[in-house]
Amino acid sequence: MKVKEIMTREVTSLSPELTVQEALGLLAKMEISGLPVIDLNGKLVGMFTEKEALEYILPSYISKVGRFIYEENPKSIKNKFSEMNKMKVSELMRKDVITTLEETTLCEVARIMLTQRSRRLPVLDKTGSVVGIVARSDILAALASEAETAK
Repeated sequence: MKVKEIMTREVTSLSPELTVQEALGLLAKMEISGLPVIDLNGKLVGMFTEKEALEYILPSYISKVGRFIYEENPKSIKNKFSEMNKMKVSELMRKDVITTLEETTLCEVARIMLTQRSRRLPVLDKTGSVVGIVARSDILAALASEAETAK
């Protein structure tokens, strides 16, 4: 089975010019953790997720020590939120985006997601335009369905 058979074709995306506050509001409203960022030419320029927001707010050493030993400082967190909410998505998004193609097999996409620790991948056509998005849950559902029909 190929990605094009299971991907979501109607991709909600963010503009690089959207504020971080607006982007986080959209993620919360949609109850998802991230969206692709697409420019006016329809090209993928980044990925914006809750992870980027958390990494901005919290000190960088947290990921290095592996445990949450950060002393809570409400004023510091409030200041970081205030700064972040004035930023544009383009300033906070991850620019190095892992993608896949429509013809990629599900097993290969699953391998990419696992090795790259990615929850979702934008799906590109041969011209590099975003034509869909595939999430881990899409792959699990498709693999489960394939397993059922193989019985």
